[in-house]
Amino acid sequence: MAKAKQLGQDLIEIAPNADPPVAKIANFQKFRYEENKKERASKRDSSGGLKELWLSPRIADHDLKVRLDKTEEFLKNGHKVKLTVKFKGREMAHQEVGHRVLQEALALLGNKVSVEREPKFEGKKLSMIVGKSKGGVEKDKQNAETKN
Repeated sequence: MAKAKQLGQDLIEIAPNADPPVAKIANFQKFRYEENKKERASKRDSSGGLKELWLSPRIADHDLKVRLDKTEEFLKNGHKVKLTVKFKGREMAHQEVGHRVLQEALALLGNKVSVEREPKFEGKKLSMIVGKSKGGVEKDKQNAETKN
């Protein structure tokens, strides 16, 4: 404690239950700020979460490809993706169009994804959840090895 007072710092006990107890000399306010910052960052880090992309039954081919590029990006970051087709008004009379959009999306994604949950209606929304397939993970590793 005398050394800490001499330096104008605080003595912070890091591991009180260790034998011998671990302490360090530092500014206590700065120490608390850094600890809170780490805690907030860990809460914010949501890898493995669920992302949702909305589609329309009348989506254009290019728009679908753009959304699927975003889907691949989410999958690379470790997220699962919920692809949702939203129906408006009379579109509900042709639900098969929504199924066709999701099947086309699966065909364009190819073997990069595996279906976690089959297409299912939730009110006026048809949604399915896809995740990264095991084969896709192996191909990514091979691509990374060839780049190195």
